[in-house]
Amino acid sequence: MADNSEATEKKSLNKERLNQGLRIFRYVLPYKWPFIMGMLSLVVGSLIFLVIMLVPGEMLNILNGASTEGLSSISERLPGNSGLGMNINQLFLAAMILLGVQGLLSFWRVNLFAIVSEKGMANLRTDIYGKLIGLSIPFFEKRRVGELTSRITTDVTQVQNVISVTLAEFIRQIIILFGGIAIIVFTMPRLALTMLLTFPVVVVGAMFFGRYIRRLMKARQDQLAETNVVVEETMQTIQTVKAYTNEWFEVGRYTQKLQGAVDLALKAAKMRGLFAAFIIFVMFGALFFIMWRAALMVQAGTLDPGDLVHFVVFTGTIGAAIASLGNFYAEIVSAIGATERIFDILDENSEIEPLTVPTENIRLNGAIRYEQVHFTYPTRPDIDVLKGIDLEIQPGKKIALVGASGSGKSTIVALLQRFYPLVDGKITIGGTDIKDLPLSAYRRNIGIVPQEVLLFGGTIRENILYGKPDAEEAEIVDAAKKANAWEFISGFPEGLDTIVGERGVKLSGGQRQRVAIARAILKDPAILLLDEATSSLDAESERLVQAALDGLMEGRTSIIIAHRLSTIREVDQIYVIDDGKIVEQGTHQELSLQEDGVYNNLAKLQFEMTE
Repeated sequence: MADNSEATEKKSLNKERLNQGLRIFRYVLPYKWPFIMGMLSLVVGSLIFLVIMLVPGEMLNILNGASTEGLSSISERLPGNSGLGMNINQLFLAAMILLGVQGLLSFWRVNLFAIVSEKGMANLRTDIYGKLIGLSIPFFEKRRVGELTSRITTDVTQVQNVISVTLAEFIRQIIILFGGIAIIVFTMPRLALTMLLTFPVVVVGAMFFGRYIRRLMKARQDQLAETNVVVEETMQTIQTVKAYTNEWFEVGRYTQKLQGAVDLALKAAKMRGLFAAFIIFVMFGALFFIMWRAALMVQAGTLDPGDLVHFVVFTGTIGAAIASLGNFYAEIVSAIGATERIFDILDENSEIEPLTVPTENIRLNGAIRYEQVHFTYPTRPDIDVLKGIDLEIQPGKKIALVGASGSGKSTIVALLQRFYPLVDGKITIGGTDIKDLPLSAYRRNIGIVPQEVLLFGGTIRENILYGKPDAEEAEIVDAAKKANAWEFISGFPEGLDTIVGERGVKLSGGQRQRVAIARAILKDPAILLLDEATSSLDAESERLVQAALDGLMEGRTSIIIAHRLSTIREVDQIYVIDDGKIVEQGTHQELSLQEDGVYNNLAKLQFEMTE
């Protein structure tokens, strides 16, 4: 992902990229009037700033007697203007009024752009998160969590900064640049010509430095994204890190990534320093040369002292505008790159639209059939995981999938949940192909209790309610009792409002399993998927959880991924999976009689291990 974004960033700012970047303004459109009013106040405020810059020179002209009518010395040089006839007191009062108006306009502009950027980017973040939640499992298998969180945090923040600050400042500096040039050209054409000769050198130099600095800062941003990936991975697997005492290794890995970002930042800082030196030498060297020429003109009596002040003020203002435009341009182009990465996600095809609450509702109770199902994972297309699976489950029956790790058991269950598209064959329920059923309504009929339960970091109540968010209190308590969880829940001082901690770490394994079972009971699914939910529990917890599972499976079509064969003696049918194929099927008693059968060998092996 980082490689792709880096390649994208190296492209030049052409029309196609600009149009792509402008797509972000769809999030500004709902707040177009605050945006328009903010832009209007920006333009008016910038023009007022240019007028204010005339005041120091005019004061000097008045004091020197060069202009008895205040601004008339300049206004007389502009076609169609008559003198303003202002004395120094009136000029001071006018300047204070203009400063007050500009201050109010600046305050208004900042607040208007804040409304646009905060609300617009909140909508963008919501859309990105909604898109991510709605994408299919293969999408997440191809990307790392740190990269995706970087899109919704770093990239959106970059775009937000441009909309709220950079874009406005960029336009403001352009107005000041061309407004200042216009004033100097009209009032001091000889000096203006000398000054304008320096522009091409500065502009070309700014473009060269800006492009190189932008490339370095983009590489630094990608390197920082990699450090975020390390942090996310470490925090998510902190128990493994500590169990293997690899804290030093993770710190080293993080430091290595971070050092790369620091090196790139320092390299970029050197280039920015060279750019600053270039601007100082060329721009201000030219400024002093022009000031020397202007001083000679004042000495010869061909230029008023106040006009010299005008020229110095506006030349400095123009120089500052040119220097800042390069940085603002780099930020805008970088934000366009961030926009492209954002829309790479937003343009993905979703399997569901989570921002639209689904209203369709169906209840499945038909037979489940797998017909010649073949499958390879999108991330491993060269490995055949399932090779022609045929199996059938009658409504309300319990079946078990048995086999060595990697044989395809979990894949069979994942396909039933429609996490992946089939390569060949089909799965039907009640004779209807599952891909023809509304996805959200279909999945609401499926409940799952995994082997390793990862709860959300809120309360027990919130975790149980995940099965049915609108459930009543009595339903929650009833589900907890049926899951054999109410005894330990009621024993906590906060009861259902007990915080379970990150990923449920404050609860034991058996307690987490029973909370997950309560959640499944509350969901009331037609189809139940169990990934050997008792395999990692102690004897007492296993007894309680198994009793809860037996109650949960009652009257439901159940598929059990079995690791311990002792837990599936009473199922209606057992399917033995080996190398992506069903090699045996039957009841526990039937399969146990096959002396050289795979199931019988597995049973003997487990029996010997428990001796």
